[in-house]
Amino acid sequence: MTHRCAVALAALAALALALPAMSHAQDTMPGMDMGGHQHHHAPAPPAQQAADQPAAPAAPATEGASDEPKGTDQSPGSAEPPPVAHDLAGSRYWDPQAMAQAHHAMMTERPAPLYGAVKMDIAEYQFGKNGDSWRWEGEGWLGDTNRLWVRSRGEGPVGGRLEDAEVEAAYSRAISPWWNLQAGVRQDLGTGPVRTHAMLALEGLAPYRFEMLAAAYLSDKGQWTGRIEASVDERVTRRIVLQPRVEFNLSAQDMPQQRLGAGLTTAELGFRLRYEFSRKFAPYLGVSWTWAGGRTADYRRADGESPLARVFVLGIKSWF
Repeated sequence: MTHRCAVALAALAALALALPAMSHAQDTMPGMDMGGHQHHHAPAPPAQQAADQPAAPAAPATEGASDEPKGTDQSPGSAEPPPVAHDLAGSRYWDPQAMAQAHHAMMTERPAPLYGAVKMDIAEYQFGKNGDSWRWEGEGWLGDTNRLWVRSRGEGPVGGRLEDAEVEAAYSRAISPWWNLQAGVRQDLGTGPVRTHAMLALEGLAPYRFEMLAAAYLSDKGQWTGRIEASVDERVTRRIVLQPRVEFNLSAQDMPQQRLGAGLTTAELGFRLRYEFSRKFAPYLGVSWTWAGGRTADYRRADGESPLARVFVLGIKSWF
């Protein structure tokens, strides 16, 4: 081997030893582009992989996730409670305090409003076997829970004199929303003995809408009598009303001058069918039976009358 060949071989060996060290130095140099070399694509770090992936949907909030109490678990606190609502229906929509003041003024301040009404329950012509007759029954009152009450009734033959009539005037006090207690006087009129009576009565609306009157009388001659009346309106249609009506008259003693005996003196049952052109004006027709009992029946027979009488009626019921 020549000297030139030996030098060349030594240079090649030195270059072969120097190449790995140069390659390692290039890999560790910052900013160097290592594209094109497969072994230079290092895997991305985990943080970079998470940023490149789409965000996962958020998990729903679960109860109890927060430690703060909710609903009735919260503390009641120390704030003042809201004012108690007044029991008036208007307090639901208006200021309860203003409604309470208005209610107090209405119930206590004077002058209190006065109310009144006049009713004519019976104003009829009666067709009877023993002759025609006429009859009325009506009442009127003025006041509020304390009322002046006037009531009147009477009857007589057509073309003849007033046969039997009475007028009552009483102080009436409402003892409940449905009942009135009345105390006053009654004056008899007509062809019979004229008597003045002290009166005590209970008047009102019983269950099932029965209009009731129970009255006791003490005459200036010391004679006790009583009366019980009841009626009810049965609506057939919106305008047609059937009114059954009963009445019982009682006496604690015989009264020959009045032709009345002790016990049940008379009982009456009637049916009146009316047509209401309005609630204030209603013509009617009907039938009514009257029985006399006990000694009263004997007095009628002695006078040539029948203890039983039936009449057909035609009349008007009104109020204003």
